[in-house]
Amino acid sequence: MTGKLTLIGCGPGAADLLTLRAMQRIKTADLILYDRLVDPEVLSFASADSTLEYVGKGCGDGGRQQVDINARISEALSQGLTVARLKSGDPMVFGRASEELAIAVSMNADIEIVPGVTSALAAASEWSIPITERAELQCFVVTTGKSSKDGKEPDWCSVVRPGVCAAFYMSVAQSWRIQTALMAKGVPGSLQCDWIENAGKPDVRHVSSRLDRLALDAREHAVKNPAILLIRYPLSAAIADTGQASELA
Repeated sequence: MTGKLTLIGCGPGAADLLTLRAMQRIKTADLILYDRLVDPEVLSFASADSTLEYVGKGCGDGGRQQVDINARISEALSQGLTVARLKSGDPMVFGRASEELAIAVSMNADIEIVPGVTSALAAASEWSIPITERAELQCFVVTTGKSSKDGKEPDWCSVVRPGVCAAFYMSVAQSWRIQTALMAKGVPGSLQCDWIENAGKPDVRHVSSRLDRLALDAREHAVKNPAILLIRYPLSAAIADTGQASELA
């Protein structure tokens, strides 16, 4: 009999941000595969009979490759095991969920997805930064500073627009490229930008910046991953920038 795959969102780090459902599924799993950013306290909910395997990787350390993780999931499912795949944040947000779900689908295994607090929302909450505001910020967009292929990054200029709050994952190393790309398209350099490092953890840190100082502040304050970058482009900022341009003309 084929087993079951459960993708579990463990939130940004703090164990007390887990949902009750996540805790219950961790307790009943036969095999638990967990990432680098999953808090050790989360693993304490596992049954004494379950097997815990670390499958994470840090920046630049190679770590466990996705193809190996996929093979381990396939092997466990073929043995009829209940596999809990623990991911930081929410499993459906930059969590490679589609690749792992495809394995379970191909094997006709049972599937369950337990949502978690995504890191972008946790980061905004840590420093009371509204991601939507009536008449100012009407859209919230999640994007990334890093792509699986070099030179294939998202079109950041189509994302950061008036009325939008954009949350950038995996963007510390790309801060200069993000800054220059946006300003080259006319995004005001005065826009408020916020780095929130280690959201949801005791060592959370906030670095306030502006778009025209984004890369400089990231370097001077030694911003490190995991960090979320929030760029808010209020409608009033776009109007003010247009007015300034008209005066200069």
